[in-house]
Amino acid sequence: MNYITNDDLEKFRVSLIEDIKKILQTYHSENTENNENTEWLRSKMIRKILNISPGTLQNLRTSGKIRYQKVLGSYYYSKSDLLKLFDGK
Repeated sequence: MNYITNDDLEKFRVSLIEDIKKILQTYHSENTENNENTEWLRSKMIRKILNISPGTLQNLRTSGKIRYQKVLGSYYYSKSDLLKLFDGK
């Protein structure tokens, strides 16, 4: 029979924290490289700026013309994608 000591648990905790830090650093560095200068705007702001309906904004989103992130039920859109959309690039 093997016993788990407090020392074993402490070593496991430290190891787990280090692994989580590595994963988060990798995720952060990948996203920072891809989205270094990306500003994100909420749906309401986009609709107000462009004077469009929620349905039109949804069409832009689902057709893949603009990038978005959904965070806690709110959609955020890439400002650079909106500028490209109207620049014709």
